[in-house]
Amino acid sequence: MLDIDLLRCFVSVVDAGGFTRAGERVHRAQSTVSQQIRRLEASCGRPLLHRNGKQVGLTEQGERLLAYARRILALAKEAHHVVAQPQGDCIVRLGLPEDFAANRLAQVLARFARSQPRIRLDVRCDLSVQLRKDLDRGELDLILFKRDSGERAGIASWPERLSWAMSRSHPIDARRDPVPLVVFPQGCLYRNRAIHALEAAGRSWHVAYMSPNLTGIQAAVSAGLGVSILPQVAILSDHRVLGVKDGFPKIPNTELALLALPNAGQPVRQLAELITNFCQTGPRRCAGTL
Repeated sequence: MLDIDLLRCFVSVVDAGGFTRAGERVHRAQSTVSQQIRRLEASCGRPLLHRNGKQVGLTEQGERLLAYARRILALAKEAHHVVAQPQGDCIVRLGLPEDFAANRLAQVLARFARSQPRIRLDVRCDLSVQLRKDLDRGELDLILFKRDSGERAGIASWPERLSWAMSRSHPIDARRDPVPLVVFPQGCLYRNRAIHALEAAGRSWHVAYMSPNLTGIQAAVSAGLGVSILPQVAILSDHRVLGVKDGFPKIPNTELALLALPNAGQPVRQLAELITNFCQTGPRRCAGTL
């Protein structure tokens, strides 16, 4: 069993970049911090940090543990808040695709938070595949996510049209192989569609540029670094849409869907209604990572 105090010390060392600064953050001596990291490494049976003088770096095992450590600490903090909060207060945990309609939807969420002072709104942005897993595990109450068209589960859904896009100002040879791809990280629905479509058409590909956010993808396409799959609302004026005549196969469309836990309470249903109204009113900017 992993000790939460040791995990907290581990995260502090990584974030601070060294034992001395981590000790200052947690108000402990450097020797104490070092001892706690050694205890954690002994518990895991693997080295977690590379030590180079005052600098530290993550080993492969350390990188794997870091993501879990952050989640464990966040859940521990959330659990404490739920138990300690006054009776009648509640938390609504919402998951969204990263960069989804950030400005307008943020305003909707802010109005909801102001109108419900007894409700704490926790928003998490991630790839849709991860959001769905977190909802199934009960770690989120409500998610707005991207999925294959035609699935019936959910409160509401909206179709999303996808297209191949490249730079208009700096075009590449659309028929050259391998195709340079501009993609989101692994797990992204757009990325999977691009790769599967090219391979089904007998075309080779390579990842020329990868970004975790939509603005990075759009900029890379505009600069001529490669081609990408984007929803129609995310295609910029400097992008050129590619089709079958250019050697690019048709892409099956996706959809934006709203899904809640089966036993969701009234606050979750109220927020779901607000998000549904937001997505149904135009112009709807449904661009985001998957």
